[in-house]
Amino acid sequence: MTNDSRTRTITALAWCLAWGKKHNLNQDELSALHQMRQALQKGQDVPESTGYVVQQAQRLYDIPKDYTPKKLNELNEKEDYLKLWKDKTRIGLVYGGATKIKQYVFEAAKLPDIRGTSALLDRINLVDLPAFFGKGQRSKSIEEWLDNNFPNLRQALIPELIIYSTGGSILAFCPAAFVDDLANAIEKRYTHETLTANSCAVGDTFKLLEFRFGLLQDKIEDTFWFDKYEINQGNPIIKAYFDQSEVSDPFESFQNRKNFNELVGKLANQFTQRRNGNKLPKKEEANKERPSRCYPPMFETHPYLQRDESDRRSAIMKVEFPNSSFLSEPLARKRLVGEIAKRESSRAWYDNANLEWEPFDIPSWVNKFKEFLNEENNQELANRYYGAVNQEDVKEARSLREIASASHPSGFVAYIYADGNNMGGYIRQKIKTPQDYRLFSKDIFNATEKSVYKALAKYLHPYQYTPDAKSSRINKEPVWIHPFEILTIGGDDVLLIVPADKSLEIAKTIGDEFEEYLSITGRYSLQQTTPNLLAHRYTTGNIPPASKCLLSMSTGVLITAQDTPIYYADKLVSQLLKSAKKYAKELKKDHKYYGGTVDFLVMKAVTMISSNIKEFREQGLIKNKDGESKLKLYASPYTLHELGGLIETVKAFTKAEFPRSQLYQIRSLLERGKRTAILNYRYFRIRLTNEAAKQELKKQFESAWCQPKESSNNGNLAPWMSLQETDLQDANNSKMTYETIWRELVDLYPFIAEEADNPGESLAEQSTAPEVRQ
Repeated sequence: MTNDSRTRTITALAWCLAWGKKHNLNQDELSALHQMRQALQKGQDVPESTGYVVQQAQRLYDIPKDYTPKKLNELNEKEDYLKLWKDKTRIGLVYGGATKIKQYVFEAAKLPDIRGTSALLDRINLVDLPAFFGKGQRSKSIEEWLDNNFPNLRQALIPELIIYSTGGSILAFCPAAFVDDLANAIEKRYTHETLTANSCAVGDTFKLLEFRFGLLQDKIEDTFWFDKYEINQGNPIIKAYFDQSEVSDPFESFQNRKNFNELVGKLANQFTQRRNGNKLPKKEEANKERPSRCYPPMFETHPYLQRDESDRRSAIMKVEFPNSSFLSEPLARKRLVGEIAKRESSRAWYDNANLEWEPFDIPSWVNKFKEFLNEENNQELANRYYGAVNQEDVKEARSLREIASASHPSGFVAYIYADGNNMGGYIRQKIKTPQDYRLFSKDIFNATEKSVYKALAKYLHPYQYTPDAKSSRINKEPVWIHPFEILTIGGDDVLLIVPADKSLEIAKTIGDEFEEYLSITGRYSLQQTTPNLLAHRYTTGNIPPASKCLLSMSTGVLITAQDTPIYYADKLVSQLLKSAKKYAKELKKDHKYYGGTVDFLVMKAVTMISSNIKEFREQGLIKNKDGESKLKLYASPYTLHELGGLIETVKAFTKAEFPRSQLYQIRSLLERGKRTAILNYRYFRIRLTNEAAKQELKKQFESAWCQPKESSNNGNLAPWMSLQETDLQDANNSKMTYETIWRELVDLYPFIAEEADNPGESLAEQSTAPEVRQ
């Protein structure tokens, strides 16, 4: 991996240096560049005409990764470094991608359109943009499009120039003459394919030495360096630019900033400015100013014209799916791509509209999931997932109703939205070179993708669905389906829709497998050998696993009815993710916990929350009856270890046959105060007749969650947990907060209880059952 990364980086730098400021090379010059590229790949001697630029690129790469001089004159004393600075040829760096993605994706209300939107963006991110550089099978249509819109750009780009192209954005080297052309091509490709999606791309040029030591002044001696930083550390602006919360050594903070990361940071700032519609200064080497982004793509409407289903644009066609629909061209593209992504064959409605745009290479996450299971080392997972069902017979789910039918009880789905933790801090401290970025991006994308596939295969199985009159399927015969929808996997974030009853297990497994995959690489290991027990409220005989990875995932899970509007569900699950990430930051700060967290909400009615989740909890679920202690009637978010414990606790209540009416009654009594709830819980528990189940309940609930903070107290506070809150103004005025998992336990009980009461047939039995669940 190291040698391959070295070759790719040296090839990219040498290519840009050799190309220089020219917009077009003659045939001999272009041939020499390709010979140089092939020679570097094979470890052979390069053509004499390109020897100097290859030598310069190798000099830069050979600078030790951790070397940063404390004084600038140390660079002047090293002849090789001085040669790098004196080389006036600049190298381009371009960063871009889609923006305001959710605004584009969730403007449609139906799953097929949202699926198509996501698939179209994924294709642009993962196929079209890399194809600019000749990566993958370059489609003829992309070649023609580039040649028609940006002459000479295609021949100036090679796959080695790409640093990363996952997660909805791209970062790449580029010959200095084509920086603006490449940035414009990225923006134009999004608009050409989607018509309405927002995108942004920026680029700049840098001297060779800046790719190792960060931004440098034209007069290198005028650069703000460590000696000046050491004197001005107290300046708030300088402190904000250089300081990092986890680094106390000033030189280390400076070293972590002055590297390739600083160039990327400059592009990120320019990206924000351009995305917001601001005009960037014209570059000296640019022939003309770039097109403005002040005016996003818009379609004119008219009050007397029929609008499409999103009510945003004028309709251009009326089609019959099973129901009559009015579509604008952007919505028609989404619908068509959604059908192709689900491998649905009917597209006559689009062909009859005589539109010129044609889709190609539409990716399918389900196909990638199937390819993952077909890998040799995943046969056990494949057998677990498919059972006795022939995988060729399993089709993709077409609607939320189909996914919800696989849940027990049916009619409920769960939205899972996961995102990486500690990514920004890790990049600032550890990622210092282009090859670091490339490797990091690849690791994160692979870890995210494989953890999702593993979780789905572990807890879901193909489900036999019988279409009813409301189904969009023409054939009403029973069909085996994959009971999930992957809306997107991009970089370190994931958005899934799964059956409600398996959602928490899937969310926990994604977090666990993400950390496991990264820790196996050996590049993200955490030097922490003992678990931090203070980070977890769930305490059993099983010691929680120690954090072993610097990076982790936080997840929001919304369990809701199948008819909940998707845009509203996305809004709520985003709030849950934000809450989980905030909790992860607090645990990391207070207890050095680097693992994942999950916040979830069971919403059985759309009218349950009128504002946002934070206000709902603060105003409706936090009580202060006696003025001394605060009662929190919920315990979310949870660590991954706690979430596993919560699932086991719900199973313990199921096994104890704790009456549901009493579960709900104790929940209603929580608001009356700590003592009332404790008294009623003890009364109902004592009346249970199954002694073995009572012991299990004591073990999995009372001893695991409800032990008092005082070590001398041998009792328990069930159904409460105690949480000491310190008053920062007066340490002697600290108060005890009591929180409870009871509400979450009651919310989850129907799903896990249903599974325990009716475990269902095996897949082999289900495939021959005369009756099929609907």
